[in-house]
Amino acid sequence: MKRREFMASNLLVAGTVAAGKTLAEDNPKQAAGPGRVRQSVMGWCFKPMDPVELARHCKRIGLEAIEGIPSQHYDAVTDLGLKISLVGSHGFATGPLDSDNHAEVEAKLRNGIDLAVKYGAPNVITFTGMAKAGISEKAARENCLRCWKRVLAYAEEKNVGLVLEHLNSKDDSHPMKGHPGYWGDDLHLCAELVQEMESPNFRLLFDIYHVQIMNGDLIRNIRRYHKLVGHYHTAGNPGRGELDDTQEINYPPVIRAIMETGYKGFIAQEFIPTAEDPVASLQQAFELCDV
Repeated sequence: MKRREFMASNLLVAGTVAAGKTLAEDNPKQAAGPGRVRQSVMGWCFKPMDPVELARHCKRIGLEAIEGIPSQHYDAVTDLGLKISLVGSHGFATGPLDSDNHAEVEAKLRNGIDLAVKYGAPNVITFTGMAKAGISEKAARENCLRCWKRVLAYAEEKNVGLVLEHLNSKDDSHPMKGHPGYWGDDLHLCAELVQEMESPNFRLLFDIYHVQIMNGDLIRNIRRYHKLVGHYHTAGNPGRGELDDTQEINYPPVIRAIMETGYKGFIAQEFIPTAEDPVASLQQAFELCDV
C-alpha cells in the first residue's frame, strides 16, 4: 500500500464512528493450538518473577508471545517456543517532542528495529515523551514527527513496525499506573500523529486501560481507529489489576470488537497482578480474552 493511499484510507476510517482448567494441555481448545486471539504478556508486570520462568508458564497456558523483558532473555524465551511480540526502545519519559532527545531516541529505535529483525518481532514501541516547559503544542508535534521520520525509512526497509503508545496522565497513584505530564495522553492526538506519518509501518499502540481512563468509549474507538492499530495492551481499571469482576472494563465484548475488525496482531496482557498467585491471574485473563 502506498503512503498516500494508506493516509486517505485511514482518514476515512477515523471520521467514521462506527473457572477454567489450570493446565493448558487439559483444555481441548488450547491443546489444539493458539486460537484466533494471539495473546502475549508484558513481562515487567510480573516482577520479580524471572522472565524465563514466566515464559514457561505462558507456554503452558497457551500464550503465544512475551514482551517487556530485557533483551538478554530473548534467546532463552524463544528457545522455549515463544515469540517476541514487541521490542522496547527509548522509554516514555525521554521522547522526541524535545529535539534535544532526538539523537538518543533515534539510536534506540534503530537498535530496537535490529533486535526485532533478529528475533522476528513485528513491532518496536515508541512514545511522545513528557511535555516540557517552553515547547509549544505545535513544536512538540513537529519535533515528534521529524524524529520519527528520520527512523521510518529504516523501519520500512527492515519491514518492522513502529507503534506509538497513548498513555494516561490522570493516575498518579503509582509510577506505572499513570504518567502525569505525558504529552501523548489523548487518543485522538496520537491517531492524528500516526496519520501524519503516512506509513503502514507507523501505527498506534491502543492500550485499552489507558484509553478507558482518558477517552473511554472503547468499542467505538476501536472501530474508529482499527486501521491505524498495530498492537493492543490490556489491564483492569481502576488500578491496572486483573481482568476480573472488580473492575469496570467488560473484556470479552471488547476483545470480540477487536477481532471483528480483522485484527491479526498481538493482544498483550499488561495488568499488575494483585492476587497471591500471579500465574493463576494470567491463566484467568488468557481464558477471559480467548473469545
